[in-house]
Amino acid sequence: MSRDLLLEIGVEEIPSAPLYDAVTQLKARAATALDAARLSYGTIASYGAPRRLALVVTGLAERQSDLSLKVKGPAVKSAFDADGNPTKAAEGFARSRGMGVEDLVTEEAGGGEYLFALVEEAGRGAEDVLPDLLGTLIGDLDWAKSMRWGSGTTRFIRPVRWIVALYGSVVVPVAFGGVEAGRTTVGHRFLAGPIDIDYAGAYHETLRSVMVVADAEERAESIRDAIDAAAGSLGARAVVPEKTFAEVVNLVEWPSVGIGRFDDEFLSVPREIVEEAMESHQRYFPVENAAGDLLARFLVVHNGDPGRTDAIIAGHERVIRARLADAAFFYREDLARPLESYVHDLESIVFHDKLGSLGAKVARIEALARSLAAAADTPPDEAAYAVRAAHLAKADLVTHAVIEFTSLQGVMGMRYALAAGEAPEVAEAIVDHYRPRFAGDALPRSRAGKLVSIADKLDTIVGIFAIGQGPTGSADPYALRRSAIGILTMIVDGGVRLDLDSAIADALAGYKGAIAGLDPNEAGGVVKAFFDGRLAVMLRDRGFAHDEVDAVMAVASADPADTLARTRALAAFRATDAGADLSVAFKRAGNLADASAGTIPDASIMGAEESVLAGSLDSAYGRIRALMTVDGDYDAALAALADLRGPVDAFFEAVLVMDPDERLRNNRLALLNRLTGLFADFADFGRLTG
Repeated sequence: MSRDLLLEIGVEEIPSAPLYDAVTQLKARAATALDAARLSYGTIASYGAPRRLALVVTGLAERQSDLSLKVKGPAVKSAFDADGNPTKAAEGFARSRGMGVEDLVTEEAGGGEYLFALVEEAGRGAEDVLPDLLGTLIGDLDWAKSMRWGSGTTRFIRPVRWIVALYGSVVVPVAFGGVEAGRTTVGHRFLAGPIDIDYAGAYHETLRSVMVVADAEERAESIRDAIDAAAGSLGARAVVPEKTFAEVVNLVEWPSVGIGRFDDEFLSVPREIVEEAMESHQRYFPVENAAGDLLARFLVVHNGDPGRTDAIIAGHERVIRARLADAAFFYREDLARPLESYVHDLESIVFHDKLGSLGAKVARIEALARSLAAAADTPPDEAAYAVRAAHLAKADLVTHAVIEFTSLQGVMGMRYALAAGEAPEVAEAIVDHYRPRFAGDALPRSRAGKLVSIADKLDTIVGIFAIGQGPTGSADPYALRRSAIGILTMIVDGGVRLDLDSAIADALAGYKGAIAGLDPNEAGGVVKAFFDGRLAVMLRDRGFAHDEVDAVMAVASADPADTLARTRALAAFRATDAGADLSVAFKRAGNLADASAGTIPDASIMGAEESVLAGSLDSAYGRIRALMTVDGDYDAALAALADLRGPVDAFFEAVLVMDPDERLRNNRLALLNRLTGLFADFADFGRLTG
């Protein structure tokens, strides 16, 4: 026999993001708890709305399954003394299982005899197990921030106001935070009141009768349909950012959508400001026509009485009118000055208390962008755009619009640069230099944008490391790992070929005299090791084996794009028969190679097979190095290395390397050293396993 289980925790309004996390937690923790309690069930689901968290389990067994367990104890030889009396080890084990030593059994295990306790426990009824299980489940939910209310000590995300706990139609006596469970839930805050739930399976039906949709997926579908219908009535489409939409879903329990409007004059304000004021500040959705032009309309998802939507929208129109009026004022005030004039104001903004002002940072990234452009063989016009963009990149941070709408940094810089007559390429680089902002984000579109982005991120990384505040463990308050991955991605995928060692040195040079006791060599080494770690992670995330990444990075990591090319070639070649030949040839040579013997063999004392191998090496050196350094054809270079398998095999079959004659022995070791040195130009093959 089985019954459905319902647990609903009624609270004051929970913020959107913690609610999503709690819904996920509740389901996972409930499944773990029920499994541990030996209570079988059919399905398990969790739901969340602003004022409630709910768990619904179908087909929950009425009794625990019986427990039959064999527990291993101490070895027999340590469980009894010479006279056959039980030792403390045996007595303690028996006592821990709630039985006497005489109840234990002896069995063989792992080549020896051990005591075992055979534990048999009849399952308890679900109604006896559930009160403690559900109470613990509620209290064990993790919240980033929690609160205490009233005179109690219980903590939760918000005050708990009611609890519903039903097993079938029976109330489960759960208590939490001074609230006793019952069958009474509370409907929509404004449109309904309390109502009893007759049995667990009637949860959703009962809530809908009091204007609550507990299932976030159902609310989301309803909202999307209503948004599409409202926009369609205008012959337009809604602009619906997923982040804003997801938040809105958890702000309403009985969603309705209305159409508002604002004055056409606000359309003269940059679109980004209008959208930001609507979406981030008010959670409205802008509307655009088929051509992609913003309309003086917006959509509101509200939680009020659907019959009073017009009155509700009128209130929202008053709110957005004030927000847009402020935004328009800020924008016009900012335009009264050219963007260049704001650069000086950055001197009064602290970048970091140990690294100086934001103005000093701008000077550093401007100089660094210039040196990076030269190092990356950037055409003169692109280099000029990069340097100019670096000079203006942070200027918008002190404008009124960005102070009010912080997420528009870069965007407003682009707008103000164009208004001031800057080149479009400079304006584009200003907005793009913040990219990539997260994993999978788009890279800057132009070479200039990439150079400014690299300069900005690299300046921050070397500065923070230079003052000893680099990431530790999981702590990365300055998001340096993300910045490093962004730089590496621009080098590897964005076509900006840079030598990391030189770039790091140039970045550290910008801090000369600004950081007391700065040792560029020491700091540069730490930063380079940090980048190497990120590069290794990036390559492994792209599917390359650990040993392949280690082998290549042991000899080549200053140019990440080159490291990727070598690793890709090695991984592909390793899977071929020729790759296996290459590995065998290296291992045979590497097992005997001795650096003390040098790398210049004497041809006059070589036998035939030695001479053939020496000649093959002489020919291969020039050819392989040209393939790697001139052509960059690593596939061909590896194939040429594999061609040495024949001469190597012939050498080992005919020659005794460790000859008693020291002169012959050292000469043959020098030949092998020359062979392994050729391999080492590509990767450290000794790090490859298998």
